[in-house]
Amino acid sequence: MIFETLDTFGHEQVVFCHNKDAGLKAIIAIHNTVLGPALGGTRMWPYTSEEEALNDVLRLSRGMTYKNAVAGLDIGGGKAVIIGDPATDKSEALFRAFGQFVESLGGRYITAEDVGIDVNDMEYVFKETEYVTGVHQVHGGSGDPSPFTAYGALQGLMATLQAKFGDEEVGKYTYAVQGLGHVGMEYVKLLRERGAKIFVTDINKGLVDRAVNEFGAEAVNPDEIYDVAADVYSPCALGGTVNEKTLPRFKFKVICGAANNQLASNEIGDEVAKRGILYAPDYAVNAGGVMNVALEITGYNRERAMRMMRTIYHNLTRIYEIAERDSIPTYKAADRMAEERIAIMGKLKLPLGRSKPRFQGRIRGH
Repeated sequence: MIFETLDTFGHEQVVFCHNKDAGLKAIIAIHNTVLGPALGGTRMWPYTSEEEALNDVLRLSRGMTYKNAVAGLDIGGGKAVIIGDPATDKSEALFRAFGQFVESLGGRYITAEDVGIDVNDMEYVFKETEYVTGVHQVHGGSGDPSPFTAYGALQGLMATLQAKFGDEEVGKYTYAVQGLGHVGMEYVKLLRERGAKIFVTDINKGLVDRAVNEFGAEAVNPDEIYDVAADVYSPCALGGTVNEKTLPRFKFKVICGAANNQLASNEIGDEVAKRGILYAPDYAVNAGGVMNVALEITGYNRERAMRMMRTIYHNLTRIYEIAERDSIPTYKAADRMAEERIAIMGKLKLPLGRSKPRFQGRIRGH
């Protein structure tokens, strides 16, 4: 039933990668290359079945098409998953074998870090292929994308406050931040620098203690975050936290955070809109990371990256205009914005095969 599934989701190509000697079992999914080569991270996860891994990579790669399109990037959407436990199954051979498969696609797919993968793993992939982003600065790369993702999320938040309340004064409002990883902690820091009151939670108590001690946040238990009387709910960890069990508990007026796939379903998205809660579409808000690494394709420049993050404000503003224009929920407006851009650019741009990524400024070796 794979071709039927691909037909439904619109994928162009799915590559199954296997190297017995290296212990590699991976899937690369290229969803759409109308805007350019498919860019999306590689995730390493101990999937319970090959079907689960396939479903994940198909869903994630499609999401990257929409994220990259709304972000205004000249890149398409793709993703890769490696089946394995990142705590026990990593090796040089595994990642170099994976790099060879990426290389074999000739630039149709460009990879990056995702869950279970770090910059050291990407070093091995980079030994085998140029088609890697998020490589270390010593190679002319951009390094850790977390600060850019957080700063981009702040831009999205400001646009959302303007749409909901008529001003961008971050410090006037209160926030419930769920998840204090690299992006979540940086986001908390940015909120506090603007004088905001913040409630935080995370399953890692050490991270919660840091947010309390360094940034003056107020800690709440993981399940109690949905009951906090704050203006903004900012999910920065797991997906699906806006669901049929949590939504009835919300007192929030805005949902804006850096997590992926925040809405458990489209039906929940419809219900959020009915309740008068303004939802900032997650893939538009958290596009800062992919914007940052995408700049490596033409030659990385940090100042240019920071300027690019500020376009997230305008992207969110446009989404809210479309939602009002077409009388649809904001999650549908974001999809519509992406689809409209892909459609019009598809009529203008040459097919992908006419040009390859350049990666100017890259330094090979150590």
